[in-house]
Amino acid sequence: MGRTDEVGLFARALATTELPFFVLYVHGPGGVGKTTLLAEYAHLAERTGATVWSIDGRNVEATPEAFLATLRLAMGLDPASAPAAALAVRQGRWVLLIDTFELLAPLESWLREVFLPQLTEQGLVILASRQPPAAAWRADPGWQQLLRIVPLRNLNPAEARAYLAQRNIPEADLPAVLSFTHSYPLALSLVADLYDQRPGYHFAPAEVHDVVTLLLERFLQRVPGPAHRAALEVCALMRVTTESLLAEMLAVPDAHDLFTWLRGLSFVQTHPDGLFPHDVAREALVADLRWRNPQWYAELHRRARVHYTQRLHQTQGIEQQLVLFDFIYLHRDNPAVRPFFEWQTTGRLLPDRLLPDDLEPLSAMVAHHEGLAAAQIARYWLARQPENVVVFRDAEHGAVGFVTLLALERASTGDLATDPAMAGAWAFLQRQAPLRAGERATYFRFWLAADSYQAISPIQSLIFVTMVRHYFTPGLAYTFYACADAEFWRPVFAYAELYRLAELDFQVGDRSFGVYGHDWRTMPPLSWLELLGQRELAAAPETIQPPAPARVEVLSREGFGEAVEHALRNYTRPDVLHGNGLLRSRIVTERVAAAAGDSARVATLRELLKQAAEQLRESPREHKFYRAVHHTHLQPAATQEQAAELLDVPLSSYRRHLKAGVARITEILWHIEVGGVDV
Repeated sequence: MGRTDEVGLFARALATTELPFFVLYVHGPGGVGKTTLLAEYAHLAERTGATVWSIDGRNVEATPEAFLATLRLAMGLDPASAPAAALAVRQGRWVLLIDTFELLAPLESWLREVFLPQLTEQGLVILASRQPPAAAWRADPGWQQLLRIVPLRNLNPAEARAYLAQRNIPEADLPAVLSFTHSYPLALSLVADLYDQRPGYHFAPAEVHDVVTLLLERFLQRVPGPAHRAALEVCALMRVTTESLLAEMLAVPDAHDLFTWLRGLSFVQTHPDGLFPHDVAREALVADLRWRNPQWYAELHRRARVHYTQRLHQTQGIEQQLVLFDFIYLHRDNPAVRPFFEWQTTGRLLPDRLLPDDLEPLSAMVAHHEGLAAAQIARYWLARQPENVVVFRDAEHGAVGFVTLLALERASTGDLATDPAMAGAWAFLQRQAPLRAGERATYFRFWLAADSYQAISPIQSLIFVTMVRHYFTPGLAYTFYACADAEFWRPVFAYAELYRLAELDFQVGDRSFGVYGHDWRTMPPLSWLELLGQRELAAAPETIQPPAPARVEVLSREGFGEAVEHALRNYTRPDVLHGNGLLRSRIVTERVAAAAGDSARVATLRELLKQAAEQLRESPREHKFYRAVHHTHLQPAATQEQAAELLDVPLSSYRRHLKAGVARITEILWHIEVGGVDV
């Protein structure tokens, strides 16, 4: 099954007079095709006239005596003969294949230091293991030139297609099969078996429980206990898993032993950010969990969302971008999202600021994909708002894509006259959703990869993560998105609550663009993330759209102030606060779950009022204002006259202090409402 490079390496070695290496160490997870590759090696060696012997570690006790006895039997030697001595004097090329070598791990040092050095230079030893070679192989100078390591991974797409064609899989089914299997040999073979067993069969990943079961049986030959299975399920759900994250997800004080166990599994790989399982193992585990125990899957998903939401508030820059990518990764199985994302972290693609030398290549990208007229507009904005451009660079630091996050509230009359897209969006805001003082609106005007434009790609995925990260900008009220193919993005944009604004479609040169938008005052980022989490779980077997959360009231400055005064007057009467307009304001909605009832909103509002008042208490200049508010609203005296007596000030001074205190609390909360900065 494929493996052109690996087979070619072996064939070239056999064809040489002097072997370029004497031990070929092949390693990879279970089911990746190690045994199949060794069988191909054996056939190839036999065709060249070499003598071939094969040993399977499953049939050998891991002691030198048992190994020598098995090899003696394979070579046809009498019981008194020494295999090493026989091989040392043997003439002609020979090959020794040892499969399932991970079961002979206790023999690894003995083989390296005692047995193999005795052999003739005409022999080639092939070791196939789930585990990579021990570090001692590389550390020993004597072995560094004699050992060749071959990590075995998935087949490449061409090899996988060729195999499926050989197994007579219908051409129309190939994309679904390749997507499910990730070109993993065992998965390809199992799916192909389904076609052999079921005439007229068409592949449906959600229904292939027998394939999932077989994959799990191969991957999970034995799990020590429920805690280990739960740890593996966490590892499968999250993009990467660290020891601390594992402890948090499982609600245990110490996850060191579980993390160490995970790290030792052959199909779990180590990444600088943590651990992650092989793609097919991940999908098999998650598919099994969602089918077998949907309640536990939902709980793990909820815990993951809580973790990432907290991390979003604790991080910034690249670290925050990775947190958002991890958050989005939770939605990889949703049929509305999966086709529109490449879930890899795109290797060494890095976001960067705009540099002076970027102007020409970025303008050229736009000219290539959108025409010269669009390139002129892009060049204008690159020069006009350079700080609002994110450039994506490759390993050589070259620009390979970019996105503009243009600030509409800063656009002048001349700016709007230059670009029909920005002019239309600004007129829409003025007409439909006016910005309040301190609020911002962003237009994702140009976003593209140099080679693939706005098609699905690693750069496009990073652009979307950059957009999501921008949603948490303080004071962001509205975002707009210009799409060259608006219909293509409609499904995933609808899933993400980005609304089609056809009246804002525009044309530049001979190219037409569709526009989407979202009002973050009516659905703030945290409510938006919560809704996506609900949709992910609701879409487990099918795409089921849950009801949208209650919308946010966009209060004017005057209306906001009136609502604050009402809330303070009724601070001690929660039943009256149920009708307060602030319960649907941004400051409250962003701090409660999307489906929270009025009782939770009232409690959140009262806490916000208290925290704002505490700011006055901590200021020497405003402390007197705090005392007036405290004795009037938070812990009120029976009358204003009694409050003035408690403060030991004239009634006129008390009322002046109270008015100033209410005004300052209103100012503090308004700053949060339009600026997104916490109290």
